[in-house]
Amino acid sequence: MDQFKGQPRLPKFAIPKRYDIRLKPDLISCRFAGSVAVDLDIVAATSFIVLNAAELTVAAGSVSFTHRDSSKVIKPSRVELFESDEILVLEFAEAVPIGLGVLAIQFEGILNDRMKGFYRSTYEHNGEKKNMAVTQFEPADARRCFPCWDEPACKATFKITLDVPSELVALSNMPVVEEKVDGSLKTVSYQESPIMSTYLVAVVVGLFDYVEDHTSDGVKVRVYCQVGKANQGKFALHVATRTLELYKDYFATPYPLPKMDMIAIPDFAAGAMENYGLVTYRETALLFDEQHSAAVNKQRVATVVGHELAHQWFGNLVTMEWWTDLWLNEGFATWVSYLATDSLFPDWKIWSQFVNESTEGLRLDGLAESHPIEVEVNHAGEIDEIFDSISYRKGASVIRMLQSYLGAESFQRSLASYIKKHAYSNAKTVDLWNALEEGSGEPVNKLMSSWTKQMGYPVVSVKVNNQKLEFNQSQFLSSGANGEGQWVVPVTLCFGSYDVRKNFLLQAKSEALDIKELVGSQIAGDQVANSWIKVNVDQTGFYRVKYDEPLAARLRYAIDKQLLSTADRYGILDDLFALCMARQESLTSLINLMGAYRGEVEYIVLSNLISISYKVRRIAADAVPDLVDYFKQFFINLFQYTAERLGWEPKPGESHLDAMLRGEILTALAQFGHDPTLEEANKRFQAFLNDRNTPLCSPDIRKATYVAVMQQASKSNRLGYESLLKVYRETDLSQEKIRILGSLSDTPDPDLVLEVLNFMLSPEVRSQDVIMGLPTSPEGRDVAWEWLKVRNTSQPIGFGIVGRPNLGFNTHRLNNFPIQENWERILKTYGSGFLITRFVSAVVSPFASVEKAKEVEEFFVSHGTQSIARTLKQSLERVNINANWVQSVKNENNLVDAVKELAYRKY
Repeated sequence: MDQFKGQPRLPKFAIPKRYDIRLKPDLISCRFAGSVAVDLDIVAATSFIVLNAAELTVAAGSVSFTHRDSSKVIKPSRVELFESDEILVLEFAEAVPIGLGVLAIQFEGILNDRMKGFYRSTYEHNGEKKNMAVTQFEPADARRCFPCWDEPACKATFKITLDVPSELVALSNMPVVEEKVDGSLKTVSYQESPIMSTYLVAVVVGLFDYVEDHTSDGVKVRVYCQVGKANQGKFALHVATRTLELYKDYFATPYPLPKMDMIAIPDFAAGAMENYGLVTYRETALLFDEQHSAAVNKQRVATVVGHELAHQWFGNLVTMEWWTDLWLNEGFATWVSYLATDSLFPDWKIWSQFVNESTEGLRLDGLAESHPIEVEVNHAGEIDEIFDSISYRKGASVIRMLQSYLGAESFQRSLASYIKKHAYSNAKTVDLWNALEEGSGEPVNKLMSSWTKQMGYPVVSVKVNNQKLEFNQSQFLSSGANGEGQWVVPVTLCFGSYDVRKNFLLQAKSEALDIKELVGSQIAGDQVANSWIKVNVDQTGFYRVKYDEPLAARLRYAIDKQLLSTADRYGILDDLFALCMARQESLTSLINLMGAYRGEVEYIVLSNLISISYKVRRIAADAVPDLVDYFKQFFINLFQYTAERLGWEPKPGESHLDAMLRGEILTALAQFGHDPTLEEANKRFQAFLNDRNTPLCSPDIRKATYVAVMQQASKSNRLGYESLLKVYRETDLSQEKIRILGSLSDTPDPDLVLEVLNFMLSPEVRSQDVIMGLPTSPEGRDVAWEWLKVRNTSQPIGFGIVGRPNLGFNTHRLNNFPIQENWERILKTYGSGFLITRFVSAVVSPFASVEKAKEVEEFFVSHGTQSIARTLKQSLERVNINANWVQSVKNENNLVDAVKELAYRKY
């Protein structure tokens, strides 16, 4: 049996064709019993059958294989479950007959509380706490519910039967065909599914309300939620019904199933999961309350529903062959969700926000510890970590870059062809490239392999030299180091106007182009020397651009005169910020550019400006602490104009983007200590405490109000903090709870930060939401690290705990939990799920010293786990990047004068 241990994939001598699964969950004892009969095709001589199973008790006497043709029944001589490899090995005394047969197994398991496999989620009904049973199988956790071939290429059909309490709703991928009630129990049987992968199988059992609609071609669409919340499902229902119709046309293939159920789960690790015909969501990603949800919540529901329904074609109908091609699922679904949202809500200008996706991808992919889009996966434990910004956001960005290069119509036709060809089967990246190459006539394989098979991306340096534009590409690394990569770069550029546009493929390391030949007669000769030149027009390419100083100066002028598109204004700022972090540009040059954006009105540009200002404040605090107040004043000056334009209350007919911007701008002013904002927020919060429906504290400004309250809260001034906890405890709206949890650690008092972090680990906070308390305020950075690793006791940090530094704050509120390290507790709760990686990155990444990087590394030598290995390396790299940036900023000669001038500049 040992030959099967330590292998990344299951052996190929048995191929599953059909599963007949019966499950009986007990929601009181939180256990389940089950049986599975798998139609197998034995295709090679073997005396073993090897499949996946984990955390199950298999009844060895129940295991049998029945050969179809001879009806011969053989029993295994040995049944062994190897938990470390998550495999069940059946050894037979004789060879298993080649051909078709049925493998039967009975098993038992636990409805765990770790939000994966077959698990329990809690909810309240009529004041009573109850359990529901939920499945979450992606990437490799179907094996925790029933023994199976738990790999995406092992597609089969599924016939599911559930034995459940008769008063409960029981859902699965397919419609119910029969329901038999027998006293307090009922047996529910479902239609057999089409061929699909195990990670898409789904079961949910609990008490639910629903709202229902139908698509124009008769597909029944329902949104399920907790009893009493049905009205909150109406917006998602509208989006889903319209989106299914849109995708049917876009992919030129009907939705394959007779129904689409979407359900809100109170305890859910991811945002949502695209199970075929039964999509599961966090409540915050599916439910929308007209009175208490913000504009940003509405947009999130629309884009997440669009993403999950795209998977019904791209992922479920056509599935990646192995996790190496996860990006085919996630990158494409991310990209096409923007297409759907833009079609449904054109006034949202959602494509203008796509640059956020690219930026998140660029930031992760600028690390030496990044990974290629097509990443080797050698163990199931490695899969969770690649559900990251590379698979989702870089994946979506290179798809957008390719669509822009090929043209929308050619791209769509080729996609439809790809889906028809690979429907009900599996595909690899090369299959998509082949379809697009065939449909467009362009060398897509050659163009795209440099983007998916190697990690990273280029920075394209541009300068003017003797009437020539010189382009040079090199790998961009946020550390400032030199990389070895080279790409086929689709370069687009504009000269002084969006009417004068050129594009070409930069395939060599460098290339020089004659400006007059490029622009022809479109620009007069004397204008060429003074025209602004913008490379990577509208940021459709996944690369950064570095301009020489004369070109940069012309672009600053173009920004000041509002001559550039929204995406280009965003891109120039974001590229300079990245170059500044990599020490290829000075912080002085960055803040001077930021000053040119004071009159900016577009949401996405200002949102990024706010994000950058937060990062600059943290770096300044480490590098030039004496200047922090000047930086804060500069940022207040930068955002005050927009805050005054928007005001505190929604205006009749205002845009969706302005509604989102108001909250972000006011939050920023509160973070930077703007006294009038803090005072006004406090007044509105008091009005909200007196009347939860007051128009003085609309959902779009509540987060800003809560942050302002916490900015003024401390251990000795607890009223605001206690009031927020009261609101948290009284609301049953998940989005409100998240707004509060995301604000609590914004206090500048380290002692109160510590109390907040301990509250996060209390039973009052659902496991999926604990991470909302991180990262903390800058003042809470050291506290968060000590909290993560320190024993959770009533002793102060540094007193009675060997090797722990005394940071000058106490932990006398840590006595609510068993004595164990918080990290051990977190590790036990989140195990190998992707949520655990967020604890590491949120706590570690904000540091900015080499010494701290060494301390963190030493801690995780004895406390690490395979599931955080990649994230830990990335976080430590970020710490070292910050440390080098801090040293660079300390040596800038012009920074003091620049920031003081900007802080008090009169506009």
